[in-house]
Amino acid sequence: MNLLMKRKSRGDAWFDIINYILLTLIMLLVLYPLYFVLAASFSDPNYIYSGEVWLFPKGFTLDGYERIFSDSSIWIGYGNSILYATLGTLIGVAVTVFAAYPLARKDLAGKSVIMWFLLVTMFFSGGLIPTYLLIKDLHMLNTMWALVIPGAGGVFNVIIVRTFFQSSIPDEMWEAASIDGCSNTRFFWSIVLPLSKSILAVMVLYHVVGFWNGFFDALIYLNDESKYPLQLVLRNILVQNQVNSGMMIDVESYAAKMRVTELIKYGVIMVSSLPLLILYPFLQKYFVKGVMIGSIKG
Repeated sequence: MNLLMKRKSRGDAWFDIINYILLTLIMLLVLYPLYFVLAASFSDPNYIYSGEVWLFPKGFTLDGYERIFSDSSIWIGYGNSILYATLGTLIGVAVTVFAAYPLARKDLAGKSVIMWFLLVTMFFSGGLIPTYLLIKDLHMLNTMWALVIPGAGGVFNVIIVRTFFQSSIPDEMWEAASIDGCSNTRFFWSIVLPLSKSILAVMVLYHVVGFWNGFFDALIYLNDESKYPLQLVLRNILVQNQVNSGMMIDVESYAAKMRVTELIKYGVIMVSSLPLLILYPFLQKYFVKGVMIGSIKG
């Protein structure tokens, strides 16, 4: 029986071959843009303009990275982003888990009404101006709390975590623990959380990526440049190096400015992406399991 199952028909073999080819093409489509940015960040912009850079760097140069890292605001932005991402992730994961676990329990009174109120917020929001006024009234303008608190709890994440708890933590486990005298708090900390490492890793990844890539809230709520996150600092560097061709009289100066802009642009993308590229492999083994279980019966 096992030999028959291992023996593949010609149709199955062609199906596997086509799958491998398609997956390889999709992988190349995903990886090549990132590789091109990496190669372009080490290349002379003149070769990029002429389309000669497509596989390996040409006219190798570190000028772009030297200009980026010579700017002290980059390091300040790095420190701020690490602080916001760390603090925001801790608060966000805590809020998500504490909201999802009671909603996963059958003995929570009014669970349907609470879920209905949460779902409404997914489709209707106050908008930018009311949100700004709320942040202002809470005296959080120009503080890191304006970036960390509003994005702490997401309904979509709560639904994923709630579904994970419902699928992975059976009620019989709680009944057995309660018979042995286990309290709700002890059951949550000693049993639920240790069995939920995969979904916690997924939530950490979601929040870290969100806080690390976010710059719009900082643009709206922060005035002090010493509090800018990395993404806003990098945006300002790019904007400062943009030039209006209508205002440029000297063509050579314009070309030199565009060359510097091109160098910085690719280097900035790599600098801002590097921490996430380092973090993702450590969380990847939990990612598929956590998302798949969390999305079932969602």
